[in-house]
Amino acid sequence: MQSYLKRILTARVYDVAVESPLEAAPTLSSRINNKVWLKREDMQPVFSFKLRGAYNKMAQLTPVQLKRGVIAASAGNHAQGVALSAHKLGCKATIVMPVTTPQVKIDAVKHFGQGAAHIVLHGDSYNDAYSHALLLQDKHKLTFVHPFDDPDVIAGQGTIGMEILRQHTQSIHAIFCAIGGGGLISGVAAYVKQVRPDIKVIGVQTSDSDAMYRSLKAKKRVTLSDVGLFSDGTAVKLVGEETFRVCKKYVDEVILVNTDEVCAAIKDVFQDTRSILEPAGALAIAGAKLYAAREKLSGQTLIPVLSGANMNFDRLRFVAERAEIGESREAILAVTIPETPGSFRKFCTLLGNRNITEFNYRYANPKIAQVFAGVQVSGPAETAKLVATLRKNKLETLDLTDNEMAKLHLRHLVGGRAPEANDEIMFRFEFPERPGALMNFLNSMNHSWNISLFHYRNHGADYGRVLVGMQVPRHDKKALQAFLDKLGYPYWDESDNPAYRLFLV
Repeated sequence: MQSYLKRILTARVYDVAVESPLEAAPTLSSRINNKVWLKREDMQPVFSFKLRGAYNKMAQLTPVQLKRGVIAASAGNHAQGVALSAHKLGCKATIVMPVTTPQVKIDAVKHFGQGAAHIVLHGDSYNDAYSHALLLQDKHKLTFVHPFDDPDVIAGQGTIGMEILRQHTQSIHAIFCAIGGGGLISGVAAYVKQVRPDIKVIGVQTSDSDAMYRSLKAKKRVTLSDVGLFSDGTAVKLVGEETFRVCKKYVDEVILVNTDEVCAAIKDVFQDTRSILEPAGALAIAGAKLYAAREKLSGQTLIPVLSGANMNFDRLRFVAERAEIGESREAILAVTIPETPGSFRKFCTLLGNRNITEFNYRYANPKIAQVFAGVQVSGPAETAKLVATLRKNKLETLDLTDNEMAKLHLRHLVGGRAPEANDEIMFRFEFPERPGALMNFLNSMNHSWNISLFHYRNHGADYGRVLVGMQVPRHDKKALQAFLDKLGYPYWDESDNPAYRLFLV
């Protein structure tokens, strides 16, 4: 491993990469009672650490090799690193990407390459693109730039570990790195363990893309049959031979995290930096939090490497929805209440002053009503206490917080037609986002009117958008108007809305 120390110390990364800052995370540090410092690799020119390894590999090539050109297979950050490196070194790069690659990533490769990168779209997956790249390599005598399983690539990534030790000379308990194929953590571990063997180097993977975790456990490389794609930057079925060898020798352990924990980590970083990481970029944060809780750490210095910020914008809604669950700050409940006037109000009273994040209900049965609710809590203990309170008051309750189908699909599907909901009218309201707004609505309403539909989702604004169906007899129209006037919330009558007529009547 001495050779890696020399390779890292002499790596040629700073022609294109910057020494990324090591920044304190005061909000997160206070919450987990440890000193968290963020290694900001998301601030590289390509918004990812991948530039280091790609450039170091290409900078070692001979003039003849550079003249022939290089080739890489990637659908993300490595492709951008190779493209920018090719432009800097004045060589041509062929980037093979799956046909399913989002246009934003294709455009990014073109931008960073500035004419030096030729993009070939082939196959539906990375494996398809990789196989095609190998064929093109042989045909055109190109040099393959591997995303992780190459000593020069590993050494380039290892400069991150060198920078951390130079930037933080005091005690460090552990450094956390995301693992896909293993290039990042291999480079960091190879340097840190040679210089400061007392510092733990801990890898983090998602539980549905855990190739390195399984390989280290089996003491041989394990190929996954499939991988989860939420953290697409670490979705690797088989880790590298060299990265496995280095990790086996130097990595202390690999921690597994789930999708919700990654979403919570993205939010944590945003709160401290106002930056938005991609899922793979936040893995190290999620792992550090899990590790600190498991080991009951206090006052220790933890350094997660924020490995990338190439976030697809359309994922932000999903991340926001799942972040609270990942932090155990939202409970998802299915509650059965009697279909009688006042029972809805009783249920809301039992929830107390807790913030409601979502509320879905549709009339379906004249005797019982099924309510799907999201409630803000302080943790699992409060969820259990709330469930117990509801059950004690004879409201059958099911905790769906860990139910993937409920979180992904059911919360968007609650609804449907209610032919027995006679005299139903449909109103859309804007409620102020403050405790008591819902109870004010319920207490102002005529107690003889039945709520036949209720849909609310917290959108993070100063007001909540609520759709309410009420069974109001025709002779109560004046009383209805008086109720609306007294309530004082902005409202819209949606009873004639064609969407309501098509799907909810």
